[in-house]
Amino acid sequence: MKGTEIIVKALKEEGVDTIFGYPGGQAVDIFDALYGEQDIEVILPRHEQALIHAADGYARSTGKVGVCLVTSGPGATNLVTGIATANYDSVPLVCITGQVPLGLMGNDAFQEVDIVGITNSICKYAVTVRTREELPRILKEAFYIARTGRPGPVVVDVPKDIQQAEGSDVYPDEVSMRGYKPNQSVHVGQIKKAVSMLKKAKRPLFLIGGGVNISGANEEMKQLAELTGVPVITTIMGKGAIPSTHRLYLGNIGIHGSYAANHAVSECDVLFSIGTRFNDRITGKISEFAKNAKIIHIDIDSASISKNIVVDIPIVADAKLAIEKLLEYVTPLKNEKWVEQLMQWKEEYPITMENYEGLTPEKIIRYINDHFEKPIVTTDVGQNQLWATQYLKLEGGRSFLTSGGLGTMGYGFPAAIGAKIGNPDSTVIAISGDGGMQMNIQELATAVALELPLILIVLNNGYLGNVRQWQELFYQKRYSNTCLRYRKSCESNCTDKSKCCPKYTPDFVKLAESYEAYGMRISKEEEIAEAFAYALEHKNAPTVIECVIEREANVFPIVPTGKTLDDMIMD
Repeated sequence: MKGTEIIVKALKEEGVDTIFGYPGGQAVDIFDALYGEQDIEVILPRHEQALIHAADGYARSTGKVGVCLVTSGPGATNLVTGIATANYDSVPLVCITGQVPLGLMGNDAFQEVDIVGITNSICKYAVTVRTREELPRILKEAFYIARTGRPGPVVVDVPKDIQQAEGSDVYPDEVSMRGYKPNQSVHVGQIKKAVSMLKKAKRPLFLIGGGVNISGANEEMKQLAELTGVPVITTIMGKGAIPSTHRLYLGNIGIHGSYAANHAVSECDVLFSIGTRFNDRITGKISEFAKNAKIIHIDIDSASISKNIVVDIPIVADAKLAIEKLLEYVTPLKNEKWVEQLMQWKEEYPITMENYEGLTPEKIIRYINDHFEKPIVTTDVGQNQLWATQYLKLEGGRSFLTSGGLGTMGYGFPAAIGAKIGNPDSTVIAISGDGGMQMNIQELATAVALELPLILIVLNNGYLGNVRQWQELFYQKRYSNTCLRYRKSCESNCTDKSKCCPKYTPDFVKLAESYEAYGMRISKEEEIAEAFAYALEHKNAPTVIECVIEREANVFPIVPTGKTLDDMIMD
């Protein structure tokens, strides 16, 4: 078999039915080998960055490995942001990149870059194939590494002469790697210690991260919370670990977390964390984080434990396996007064935008909650993402896709494309800001070509809203380079929203129609239902709903940089 043929065989053996690819000179042989294949669909996005975000959305929403295929040079480097995005959020991807022939490597050949060197620090594993004989083994290892342990992206760089060379047609059945042995068990002794500490707690609290969603432990986590009676808070990536409407759920923790969730961390005496990295977005001032609590931490990645927050009981294990083992030992706890106090805070300090008139993100998202059963929702990054994490009601994992660790603008729309391809019977809704939507708006062509009936919500405030909010609160309203209505004839230091601003560019409705998609602009609450009804009429193309919202609407609560979780600005 040629190298390209063993690549196709490997994809089939690994159960791959969808590839997100963009052809080019050093990958054309692989595309040729895929020509006419009935079992593998090759999706052609309009930009490689959108390509990898689509593969990411496919992987997150299905639990399968997402596969990318691009050429060398700019094709490979355009994947870099998406590789880092997937790496931070533990998304299993295999990225196959074409490369110049071995004899030309290192000679500054046309479209040659050292993609392995570039991506080594932002992926789980990266390798250049040096011989035809090792190609099948490397491909087998790539899929194994991507999906096991803490999932992540793997880069396989294949020179053109390796693609064309002939060799064995044998694809290995098993992987044997001395340096990579992901933990597949749970230390029962540590579990018993954790249960003992939990039983002694008077104010226990579960902090749940994305690891629970990734491992598919949502039902088990719900059982654990209900059996113990311990209240639950989540990170943004952990949202959906238990239903948002559950009586023990308090909301998200962190910079834009709820009053009840943030205060619960400060007041608890045992913080039981599962599947989170304790990054700065959730901890606030590290020295003050959960300072009154003993901390238990379960994570599949040993490097994440005590990296940012020193813990008392570390448990290295897959979240689902660990929770299943916990369920064998835990018993109901008597902490009714503690739960009552937390629920009182939740009721007294709700997250709301009731002080804003007219059309608000809260009203739009609550319409989604009330009228769609288990949709898959993707977001971009910025205020749109934060409002979504605050107001969306989720019933389980794999239904909320967002760039949590890297915070990648331009992610939401192509991720929705990948999610819809992987879940054709689900309603997929993308929520973006007007800034982030324009970063990959060319994918309207992809969605139209694939006849995907996506619903694309564009929250248009005419600003790069998240940065503008920080400029308003902490930089004396010095709106430096955040106004998307700005033109050269404007006053450079204008902060007066009452002025007659230039017309917004582009016209999202006309732009959608130019791609043969559908579009509608709304600015009033009473238009929400009509807009969604209009979108649902269209079964063969996406619909853009441009929502014109208050220009200086802010996301509250907010914890200023360097402050503790108790230092929330509420309004």
